Amino acid sequence: MAEKVKTYQNVNAQSEELSFGISKMQAIYAKRQGKIDKPHRHNFFTVLLFKNAKGQHKIDFNTYTLGKQQIYFIAPGQVHQVIEEKASTGYSMVFSHQFLVENAIPLSFIERLNLFQNYGDTPPLKTTKQEFEKITDYAEQIFDSFHQNTPYKFMAIGALLKLLLIACNNSCTLDRAATDAEQIGENLIRAFKNSVEQNYKSQHTTAFYAEALHITPDHLNRTLKVKMGKTAKDYLTTRLITEAKRLLYFSDLTNKEIAYHLGFNQPGNFSAFFKNYTKVSPSAFRKRLLKH
Repeated sequence: MAEKVKTYQNVNAQSEELSFGISKMQAIYAKRQGKIDKPHRHNFFTVLLFKNAKGQHKIDFNTYTLGKQQIYFIAPGQVHQVIEEKASTGYSMVFSHQFLVENAIPLSFIERLNLFQNYGDTPPLKTTKQEFEKITDYAEQIFDSFHQNTPYKFMAIGALLKLLLIACNNSCTLDRAATDAEQIGENLIRAFKNSVEQNYKSQHTTAFYAEALHITPDHLNRTLKVKMGKTAKDYLTTRLITEAKRLLYFSDLTNKEIAYHLGFNQPGNFSAFFKNYTKVSPSAFRKRLLKH
């Protein structure tokens, strides 16, 4: 499957050994000489902290307006494009799974955060002025540490990054103490998400996932509705639509090949499913993207 648009595999193009990087947004803009960022995806995590910005940020084909005091979290594999009308101020941080391993940060820590969503809606984190200043202070300490050649430099960055992510997570959860029941619900959702990631190309029914988790479909839907505001079917649909959009944009697969790849028995069923949720056919969606 040939990809039309580049997937960046390494955090640093010049050095494969580096598993973390941080740059000022204005430096990135200057390096591109003001040219619009092309759609791409990363095989690593990205955090974009905007102090001031004007333009648009597209993540998985959803468009968000850039502004002040915004923080975006882009998970590996997400389609991503920053369109700036002028140079932004802030920071761009990138880190790989390897960085997590090297600094004893469990992947489960990242998964428990309500920050990195693999697909669907990923709007910017909105914080109070005080919260944003605290998070920005962590980013500035990380930037300073990154550009110093000191002992245990990356251990310090790992600790600061963890503090930054915890502060961001607390901002979006209102620092609410989780009860035992809430923790059980969060564990269930995590197990459901993992199961969807493993099976969504072949299994499209709520009943399959409920049975795999040894609960009833009603129990699964109630938990998801409370925690995420959507049903299991909603979540599955979002996953399938997002993957379909990625394949239509990034690959040369035909609509028929995409349909079979995503577990549809008939290409017509896939086309009807896609059009029902996006209001355009797969072919029209692909043509519209190619014009930009």
